[in-house]
Amino acid sequence: MTGRLATLIAIAATTAASGTEWRLAFQDDGCGAWEQNWFLEGAMAWVTNGTDGMTFSAGPVPNENTSHAVLWTRQGFKGDVKVEYDYTRIDDHLDVGAVNILYIQATGLGSEEWPTDIFLSTEKRGEPWMKSYFLHMNALHISYSCSGPDRADYVSARRYPAKDTASFQTETQILPVYEDIHLFEPGKTYHIVAVKQGSQLSFSAECDGQVNRFEWDTSAFPPVTEGRIGFRHMWTRCSRYRNIKVFVLNGK
Repeated sequence: MTGRLATLIAIAATTAASGTEWRLAFQDDGCGAWEQNWFLEGAMAWVTNGTDGMTFSAGPVPNENTSHAVLWTRQGFKGDVKVEYDYTRIDDHLDVGAVNILYIQATGLGSEEWPTDIFLSTEKRGEPWMKSYFLHMNALHISYSCSGPDRADYVSARRYPAKDTASFQTETQILPVYEDIHLFEPGKTYHIVAVKQGSQLSFSAECDGQVNRFEWDTSAFPPVTEGRIGFRHMWTRCSRYRNIKVFVLNGK
């Protein structure tokens, strides 16, 4: 039994046992005009579409906050969600400390300054400094395709918000942290599946018939129940996305 088949069977069994089924709620093959389904944060970022998918690039300057970028779905999603897409890393800046992040169901804090609908505060994130997200949003965060001279090749999950910048590293971390994960080579395409179902969060990446799966129990944190899906690129990162799908769980 291949790793991907085992993963699909496990997900199907869990879904069947709960008497529910996944329903396709969002689909973008990446080939059409990206503005129809997404909005972009980051003044130095760019997005293009072609027959090979949607190419998304952060700004070019390492260690400069204006070179970060986030691409958000215009649509929001409630309840349990499954996110699938084909991911190809294009940049080869392996000596630059930078990661890709998948945001799952992001909302604002519900205050006048940071309303629940993050589109209403998007202008405040024209310079997409990381703290603008982890201090002012409710969201799940999965880091992957991580590079850098000091630490690289890890997969980790977080739950926003943090109470301040000093506590971000410890307060938002969902254990375990997976280290030395040698995946996401530039030029290779990985099929990614991320599932948030109840208090369980999982992330898998398949390439050349091999599946790597990572899991977290989020029950120690307040639940995330609705919001947008986002792709974050730190400075210098450029990737291509194709066949993006979001499913929600029916029957609950």
